[in-house]
Amino acid sequence: MRKEILKKVKRVVIKIGSGVITSVDNGLDGDRIKGLAAEMAHFRQQGVEVVLVSSGAVAAGRLELGLSDRPRTIPQKQAAAAIGQSKLMRAYEEEFACHGIKVAQLLLTRDDLASRPRFLNARATIDTLLECGIIPIINENDTVVVEEIKFGDNDNLSALVTNLVEAQLLVILTDIDGFYTADPRTNPEARLIHLVRSITKETERAAGGSGSSVGTGGMATKIAAAKKVGKSGIPTIMVNGKKSGNLELVLAGTEVGTLFLPAGVSLNRRKHWIAYTQRPAGRVVVDNGAFRVLSQHGRSLLPSGVVQVEGKFDRGACVRICTPDGTEFARGITDYSSREMELIAGHKSGDIEQILGYRYGDDVIHRDNLVVL
Repeated sequence: MRKEILKKVKRVVIKIGSGVITSVDNGLDGDRIKGLAAEMAHFRQQGVEVVLVSSGAVAAGRLELGLSDRPRTIPQKQAAAAIGQSKLMRAYEEEFACHGIKVAQLLLTRDDLASRPRFLNARATIDTLLECGIIPIINENDTVVVEEIKFGDNDNLSALVTNLVEAQLLVILTDIDGFYTADPRTNPEARLIHLVRSITKETERAAGGSGSSVGTGGMATKIAAAKKVGKSGIPTIMVNGKKSGNLELVLAGTEVGTLFLPAGVSLNRRKHWIAYTQRPAGRVVVDNGAFRVLSQHGRSLLPSGVVQVEGKFDRGACVRICTPDGTEFARGITDYSSREMELIAGHKSGDIEQILGYRYGDDVIHRDNLVVL
């Protein structure tokens, strides 16, 4: 199965976690970066384009601040990132140069991808770099990011980048061998799972909590990333990046780590962007009838199905769509602002112009702009 998947891969996103290339005591692990650069160079030799999402800037810079552990405050984290990002890029630049490969740095915030024009500009930039034989190295712009525009972790960022660049595979390098039935660091009976056909609620529960002492992502964020790219029909392989040769084994189609198969029905790129890259500006609560027609029949949301509107947003904003008990089941781009939607909520579409004095259309969210999660 893996060899068949790898045959179709022409572009891969490789996410490297902090725990793979750094340590609590010594900052960057130069030997590991050297080994990974050599393995990624082999991908290039086999005709596979590589886009790298790399953590490690904060961990690389914290020692310069005299911190013995991961920064706890936002200013500390941003200062460490400012110091460490240049160290991280210099390490990659030196090691890839040994293989005749140039690298480029891209620092992103969520706003860069939530804006459709900036999303497309970022994709065009990355495409140009790849056409020139350059490996883009992407990280979150920790130095300027605030809560409202942060990705949260680089697992999430890698999933969004995979959709952005239209890669055929996401590889997540972590500091354990893959996805287990339980945390192998605390449970000696934990068993490695080589194949996950579908990410279920049970899968998400088994993922547990936080990650290493030098990073922010745990197993749960990696499962969430695999689920997101799976919605675009893209598989994910999670493998131990601290073990030399594992990337080579991935490229060869060897059963190493854990393979997460994609979902049966794939979202198109734009709908994936709506569902997972846009930051919702509010919530729209719908009645049970609207829930059924949206979730089961792929219809548009009409004003008659709207029960409650929460938050202030303009026309064209992304919103969460929730059941009467508050459970989010969809996201969509609105055709009306929150003020307009409050006025027409519960009314028939034919009443919109009489209530507002104008009408954009019959739907408050058209089905082409609505994604059931």
